[in-house]
Amino acid sequence: MILQALKEYYDRKAADPESGIAPEGFEKKDIPFIVVIGNDGKFVCLEDMREGDGQRARGKTWLLPRSIKRSGSRSHETTFLLWDHVGYLLGHPAGDSARDRERAQNQHQAWLKRLEGLPSGLKRDEGVSAVMKFYAAGGVASVKASPNWPDCIKLPNCNSTFRLSGESLPIPCRPAVQAYVREQVLQETLPPDAQSKDVFARCLVTGEVGPIAPTHGRTPISKDTKSLVAFQRHSGYDSYGKEQGYNAPVCKSTEFAYTTALNTLLRSSSRMLVGDAVTVFWSGRKDDAGFEDIFGDLWTDDPDRNVEAVRSLFKSPQAGAFLTDQDATRFYVLGLAPNAARIAVRFWIADTVAGMARRIRLHFQDTEIAHGPRDPDTLSLSRLLVSTAVQGKAANIPSHLGGDTMRAILQGRPYPQTLLQAAIRRVRAEREVTYPRAALIKACVNRKTRRDKTNNEEEFTVSLDENNTNIGYRLGRLFAALEKIQQDANPGINATIRDRFYGAASSTPVTVFGNLLRLKNHHLAKLESVGRRVFFEKLLCRIMDGITDFPPHLALADQGRFAIGYYHQTQKFYEKKAVTTTQEEQQ
Repeated sequence: MILQALKEYYDRKAADPESGIAPEGFEKKDIPFIVVIGNDGKFVCLEDMREGDGQRARGKTWLLPRSIKRSGSRSHETTFLLWDHVGYLLGHPAGDSARDRERAQNQHQAWLKRLEGLPSGLKRDEGVSAVMKFYAAGGVASVKASPNWPDCIKLPNCNSTFRLSGESLPIPCRPAVQAYVREQVLQETLPPDAQSKDVFARCLVTGEVGPIAPTHGRTPISKDTKSLVAFQRHSGYDSYGKEQGYNAPVCKSTEFAYTTALNTLLRSSSRMLVGDAVTVFWSGRKDDAGFEDIFGDLWTDDPDRNVEAVRSLFKSPQAGAFLTDQDATRFYVLGLAPNAARIAVRFWIADTVAGMARRIRLHFQDTEIAHGPRDPDTLSLSRLLVSTAVQGKAANIPSHLGGDTMRAILQGRPYPQTLLQAAIRRVRAEREVTYPRAALIKACVNRKTRRDKTNNEEEFTVSLDENNTNIGYRLGRLFAALEKIQQDANPGINATIRDRFYGAASSTPVTVFGNLLRLKNHHLAKLESVGRRVFFEKLLCRIMDGITDFPPHLALADQGRFAIGYYHQTQKFYEKKAVTTTQEEQQ
């Protein structure tokens, strides 16, 4: 299903002449440095083609003959057509060891052998001829003496190619070279002859008979590149005597299409990071409603873009977009993460645009909770996840948590239990129920309550619910009220009961609440305002109405309800303070 959807995406883009997607036999590749030579092969300069600043600087992108996957002890024998990294082009080793130098020498010799083996018609091309003259004249030494050479070799396995002086396109982009590549692609589709090494079989993706790809192209989702589909030779994955890609036959044209589609998505605005999962998304056909355009903004950390995207999503029912059941447009979300030898699929969600939009709206409804006037109305997924991490660092988010949470959102399932555990663990460790943590806990508990209809628990509302009788929620409110009394009785106090007793109060209430209620009397006596004392006494009576005893232990979900009760009651105090301050300013 994944490969089929990617193949359909490629076919849709290939049919659009303005899409710019690479045709079969080619790929778009960044080239940081280009060796500029004259028609006679003489070295002119080593041109730095990078764009951007610092670590974000990237080489200029060109449409080049497609690279070939290479691995194993004889990988140095596989070279690309007229472009490759400097180990091949210039014999520069990746390291200082003798083994690295030997490998670079073998790579360079394979490169020169490939040049000599090119068809005579291609060798007559002015650009290709100049490249061969460059090596015959010993031009490698001139490149290594160039002022830009130190910057070039700072990049690991720096890709490079050649360009004729006075021309704008690299030599691999010349018409003769690209015509040769297209001819090679055409020959692969012809029926096999006696000397052909291709294996023809029925493609599992398209159902057509064609030459099968023994290995699949690589995808750069991390510092290294991995294959989405790969089989290790002689490692227990072979069946019926078949090796590598012949175990799951995919035609070469289909393999090229899905790999190119995936690499195109990864280079576009349809790419985002969810935890450790690099995530891409696309629509099954041209998306007139614009859901493909706003999907990425729904998860961005940019508050303005995020809020605008969510606003568009919630207005969509009135506008007739996104949520039309008759619209069967498919929408796909694919989460990938690097693994030892190949790419791991973290999640794969396929649904209609209408179905996916409804579930995303539900996520934002579930995470909606009262907050301060300076806080954003919506929270991005990354901000929610970071709130559960040690020291608030994204690197400390458990590797699978982002993908599991995204899958729960897009499938409308309960959030992972580990998400609730992480949020409550951070609250107890830092003794602070922040806006993102409260939103997460509310969403997790509400979805679990919605699923487990056997109990009679109430779902949380956005703001304070004085009618909620859950013991955890009420004890959270009670704890917030006791803390507020202490703060009003001791203005400017550095540490409150929250700093000392939150963990015990939220997990083993019976051990602390008796003492806190006795301490409350001392704090009330210190309040100068009689009206304030009466207000707090009445509030405590309302909160404790029906509480006959403090439980010895609260389950995880009730610890979450404790946190929300505390948060809701605290927000109510802030709200009243803001109203009072505004009234005083008006007077």
